[in-house]
Amino acid sequence: MKNFLNGKLTRRALGGVAVAAAAAFALPAMAQDSVKIGLIASLSGPSAKSGEAITRGMALAIDEINASGGVLGKPLELVRRDDEGNPGKGLTAARELIQREGVAVLFGGLQTPVSLAIVPYVNQTKVPFMGPWAAGTPITKNGAEENYVFRVSAVDEMVDVALVERAMTVHGAKNPGMMLINNPWGESNEKGLTAALEAKGLPTAGIERVEANDIDVVPQLTRLKEAGADAIFMVANVGPSAQVMKSLERMGWDVPVVSHWGPAGGRFSELAGPRAKTVEMIQTFTFSGNDSPKAAATLDALKAMFPEIKSAADVTPAVGIANAYDALHLTALAIANAGSLDGPAIREGYYAIDSYDGLIKSYSKPFTPNDQDALGPEDYVFTRFIDGEIIPID
Repeated sequence: MKNFLNGKLTRRALGGVAVAAAAAFALPAMAQDSVKIGLIASLSGPSAKSGEAITRGMALAIDEINASGGVLGKPLELVRRDDEGNPGKGLTAARELIQREGVAVLFGGLQTPVSLAIVPYVNQTKVPFMGPWAAGTPITKNGAEENYVFRVSAVDEMVDVALVERAMTVHGAKNPGMMLINNPWGESNEKGLTAALEAKGLPTAGIERVEANDIDVVPQLTRLKEAGADAIFMVANVGPSAQVMKSLERMGWDVPVVSHWGPAGGRFSELAGPRAKTVEMIQTFTFSGNDSPKAAATLDALKAMFPEIKSAADVTPAVGIANAYDALHLTALAIANAGSLDGPAIREGYYAIDSYDGLIKSYSKPFTPNDQDALGPEDYVFTRFIDGEIIPID
């Protein structure tokens, strides 16, 4: 594909996206008269693969939209910033993208703490914020009288119900324990898992915390084992999740691990050792095992745009691509409905979307003022890593 030409976001412009993003950079401006879409995500560090996946999904959608004439007669332009997984840097990037770059819609918040730092600011400035990854329940359910936060992603409180159901029905769990990252994402899931267990009349063997930089969690796991845990709910991103699995291996404790999707965001299968393949993790989408024509066509388009993609195994994590791809197309519809780049009008434009045949599903009235999450439990699937590829499981 060509570089930025005739309003198209293209492969050469994104050639360095994979890992070489600096702490803050923007893709070159396509034209003075464009509709800017901002992205704040981890573009470096342990979760860089997730930031790359989100970028690729957005890039593909932008390419398609611009090839059809853009939005409001203008091409879309992607402007990115690296938050490095840091809430303070994420908020600073949000201010820059909104105040200096003039983005019409802001995407981002790969990690829940980063999103939660940005939410009050976007609600104050009335610039729509679209979440294609972070699952913390309070991100969209933030209590704002005028809520400008939308999401095409998993939602903790619904994921937690699915995790509990999986542990009970597949593994016969009656006394599960929790290993949760010690941050607001972990807190969100503690609430959700506790409520889901109470609804099933089940106790918990205990709630243990893991820090992002922990290199050994044997003490925490030992407490759960001594409390009789017969399954573990794991909520953490790649690094700490890998340490949980390596600690289980050192202990020789063969306990089922049912996980949120954090391990999918990077080199988990490489870092976690032999136990990586036993983790059952929830996803909203996979290319592997997906026979839908839309999935096949999208994978072909990704291969054409990014030559390093040879098969479905090369698009891990697929959820980042799929969530971002659908979210960008839905955002283009919202802007078209608004007829302008005014934030409140675009917000109403999201509510006015009637339907969209997306990659994850066919959407019908995906957003309402009472529910600004486009995906629900019916869109979740359990998967595991097999030879580095995320494969659906029964």
